[in-house]
Amino acid sequence: MASKGNMGKVYLEEKSKEIRRECLNMVMRAQSGHLAPALSCADIITALFFEVMNIDPANPKDENRDRFILSAGHKCLALYAALAKRGFFPEETFKTYVQFKSILGGHPDGLKIPGVEISTGSLGHGLPIGIGMALAARYLKRNYRTYVLLGDGEIHEGSIWEAASAACHYKLDNIIGIIDHNKLCADGPIDEVMSIRPLNKRWEAFGWSVIEIDGHNMDDIVSALKRVPLSKDKPTMIIANTIKGKGVSCMENKFDWHSKVPTAEQAKEAFKELA
Repeated sequence: MASKGNMGKVYLEEKSKEIRRECLNMVMRAQSGHLAPALSCADIITALFFEVMNIDPANPKDENRDRFILSAGHKCLALYAALAKRGFFPEETFKTYVQFKSILGGHPDGLKIPGVEISTGSLGHGLPIGIGMALAARYLKRNYRTYVLLGDGEIHEGSIWEAASAACHYKLDNIIGIIDHNKLCADGPIDEVMSIRPLNKRWEAFGWSVIEIDGHNMDDIVSALKRVPLSKDKPTMIIANTIKGKGVSCMENKFDWHSKVPTAEQAKEAFKELA
């Protein structure tokens, strides 16, 4: 079982554009979904699923697979697009997004979707569960890694910081957190709603090794993910500076696009920009 290998920057960037276009397609068909947050993390998810993680679509429950948890479950459009394009389920399934009896709901369902480790939606739970998976790897003497993608607003949850303490206490260098740091949440700019600054020093104070990257630069993303763990016996947190709505100019850096559906004209322009 292996990753797709060194596909190169151009391949990954094009794959990320494909994922963004599929996110937009799903939202326009369903007239529902958290599009701007999915566009924000599309590059990170692309790097993980098409270059970095040890996964096998033909054997999604392989005991030695790397684990990925989308803790901010509302960003699931990007995850669905990546899973299908990686071969976990047919791309035709996109057409059923949020329809009755579809496996693709408004948040990922770990009981229905191949490649989804756990159901997420209620914020703050992904990192604690990831700590459990990392501990299991140690006890079972397995080499898999657990990657957890977090959102800015989610960092407000107290359970996140309890998990951060536990990861340090157990010296879990096999867990990697990634913050989709677009500086916005559903209610507005993070600095106005409730500041999480200085973000890097907070995680360092909890005993994590921290690296800050450009979350839309594929070289930066892949390089950081392949360097982990940054320190032996310490968990790693990657702060990925991103733009909410990345790739669609009318959505970029605007918190009110958190769950808004584009008009037909806006979608037409968005597809042009993502071509």
